Amino acid sequence: MGVLVLGIGNILWADEGFGVRVVERLGEGWRFPSGVTLMDGGTQGLYLLPHIEEADALVVIDAIDYGLPPGTLRLIRDGDVPAFLGAKKMSLHQTGFQEVLATAQLTGRCPGRLRLVGVQPAVLDDYGGGLTDVVAAQVEPAAALALDILGREFGIVPEPRGAATPSDPVSRHAYEGGRPSAADACRIGDPRVLAGRFA
Repeated sequence: MGVLVLGIGNILWADEGFGVRVVERLGEGWRFPSGVTLMDGGTQGLYLLPHIEEADALVVIDAIDYGLPPGTLRLIRDGDVPAFLGAKKMSLHQTGFQEVLATAQLTGRCPGRLRLVGVQPAVLDDYGGGLTDVVAAQVEPAAALALDILGREFGIVPEPRGAATPSDPVSRHAYEGGRPSAADACRIGDPRVLAGRFA
């Protein structure tokens, strides 16, 4: 069985980066057997179609507006997945990904098994921001849920890597740790520019 574990979202928009951060955590913590692909899908939309069409099973991890308290983690299965991805669009990537699944279904090449691990975001409009505390607290539980799905439903048991320090400059630890304060880095637009243009 070919399984694609796909984190989608944008790490530059606070809780929007949840799916990417969970897949990053899975890659740091475990080695997966051949046939399992971990992918940072970012906001690539239709560019993800060939990867999805090749998979027998797809586990999507994303920030989803369920209308629930921030940090709520939910698992959605099979036919309900496209509906939840499009119910309340928070960003353009969700529209794009819903279209990807619809295209795969239309061509008869959609994975036979779909799982969506989603978290209710708290903040989306903090440009350059990291995950909020309530959503960051769900990274480990979401990774554990993805591992449980892989093991219990698909018979895939990865091998733990042991302790490792991420070295990627956009890893969550490096990215959020190196973020300047709000006083040092304006996140709402520079008034020196905006005042002249829109006055």
